[in-house]
Amino acid sequence: MNGIFDKITSVNNLFAAWREFRRGKRGKYDVQCFERELENNIFELHEDLINGCYRHGSYKRFCVYDPKYRVIHKASVRDRLLHHAIVRIITPIFERSFIYDSYSCRRGKGTHAALRRLELFSRRVSHNYTQPCFALKIDVRKFFDSVDHEILLNILAQRIPCPLTNGLLAEIVNSYSQTKIALGGGSPNW
Repeated sequence: MNGIFDKITSVNNLFAAWREFRRGKRGKYDVQCFERELENNIFELHEDLINGCYRHGSYKRFCVYDPKYRVIHKASVRDRLLHHAIVRIITPIFERSFIYDSYSCRRGKGTHAALRRLELFSRRVSHNYTQPCFALKIDVRKFFDSVDHEILLNILAQRIPCPLTNGLLAEIVNSYSQTKIALGGGSPNW
């Protein structure tokens, strides 16, 4: 019954998630601080998870221009490590239901794969670039801020038959809300 939760919270999965998480981030100060006490940090996270004591921390707010202005809310390294550990286990449950041409945050996809696919379609539709073709790029404004948490958690619960995992997912999903962020919070009091 708790097989998914046990897989997520296993020490082996947490260490594997760490190896994936740290790629390209080893020069970041917060990642270096976490890594200095890596074993202690991972075992402490593991204990908090299996004892039901884990609480998602608050978010650090900052702005980037890439190329447009965006406000980012970043979780702590500890919380992001857990996010990776969860994704490692639950991705296979959801991967089959995703449309093929969804490229964000998927293994073997990404920006370069999306561009290759766009080029393939453009060449086909334009008959080797001899006729005009059009592509529509859209971005849903503040998409994550507008996701209804209750609906999302219900969808997750339908696909994941593990109450402990669903409780953990609820802890993470509910740790972020515009109201908490606006008030300077980000960590709920459960």
